Amino acid sequence: MQLASAVDPQLADLSNKLIYSAMVVYTLAMFAHMIEWTFGSKGAVAVRSKEQSGSLGEAVAAAGKKAAKKVTVTVAAAGGGTTTLTRTAIAGEGATVVTSGRGAEEEDGPGAAGTSEKADLAGRIAVSLTVLALLLHGGGIITRGLSVSRWPWGNMYEFSCAFAFAMAAAYLVLLAARKKVRWLGLPVVLAVLLTLGIATTVLYTDSDQLVPALHSPWLAIHVSTAIFCGGAFYAAFIATLLYLGKDSFEKRVAAGLATGPLGTPASIWQRLPAASTFDKLSYRINALVFPLWTFTIIAGAIWAEAAWGKYWEWDPKETWSFITWVAYACYLHARATAGWRGRKAAYLALAAFACWLFNYYGVNIFVTGKHSYAGI
Repeated sequence: MQLASAVDPQLADLSNKLIYSAMVVYTLAMFAHMIEWTFGSKGAVAVRSKEQSGSLGEAVAAAGKKAAKKVTVTVAAAGGGTTTLTRTAIAGEGATVVTSGRGAEEEDGPGAAGTSEKADLAGRIAVSLTVLALLLHGGGIITRGLSVSRWPWGNMYEFSCAFAFAMAAAYLVLLAARKKVRWLGLPVVLAVLLTLGIATTVLYTDSDQLVPALHSPWLAIHVSTAIFCGGAFYAAFIATLLYLGKDSFEKRVAAGLATGPLGTPASIWQRLPAASTFDKLSYRINALVFPLWTFTIIAGAIWAEAAWGKYWEWDPKETWSFITWVAYACYLHARATAGWRGRKAAYLALAAFACWLFNYYGVNIFVTGKHSYAGI
């Protein structure tokens, strides 16, 4: 019995060193991705964006002092193809009213690197560094588990490390599958660093054995699915944010404005996928993961019955897990309703993810309940 409760301090220390080393390499990968985006702004995409704005402005100016008429301009779109922009010029005022802007939402940009070879090299270096960081990260998780001979996600620190690992691993798996998602590298690495930063400061817990209630096969089943769901919900959250940004940018382009939302450079948005692509990606991820989140709640209830004798007691953790489930159910229902697609549904998706975040951080840190015995 004494052997089972022992902790290997050398492996525990090695785990900490590997996690910190991974954070250093993730930081280097973040800077490499930032260089990729910086050099990519000087590629052909940025030049093409200026040409589009100039061509559209000239056509509208020519119609400004005439009778109201529609002006249709066809320009080259980022990533190939053409973009058709239509505006209506009002007689005598030179003002314009946007009537439609087709094509921009149908074209995916070339990615963070644009057409710059230097940016592409920086992006490939960033991916290589992310792979190295993931190996160090995985080593830290494994040695943490070996130090106490159990699954390494028995508290919030360990869960956060595994959660961050799942985010980075999912991104690299998509790249390995030849999906054009390198634009996702910067937000993923930033999220991984933020998650690990909080884990190693606010949430850190020394390697130790768990209370008897956590010694169950459901630890691997319930927590593993929760980790996977969290990583997927985060990916959908990023896609939703980018959808809102790209949708705003496309409307600004149709209105003849040269910058993106909040004054961001147009070249950044030109290189990203179309708003419709982000919208579909967010919806598909949430729809795919929702049944697994349902299973996570059911598995937790089964584990609760084995540990506490009741399937459901409205513990704060259980309650907010259910609230999160309802929020995502509302989002999916809204997507099935024609009047709630687009930005309205996107706002619901953001609210649902906010519920998930509070369920993870807020409930565990600020609310006392039966799940508190695992420690922060």
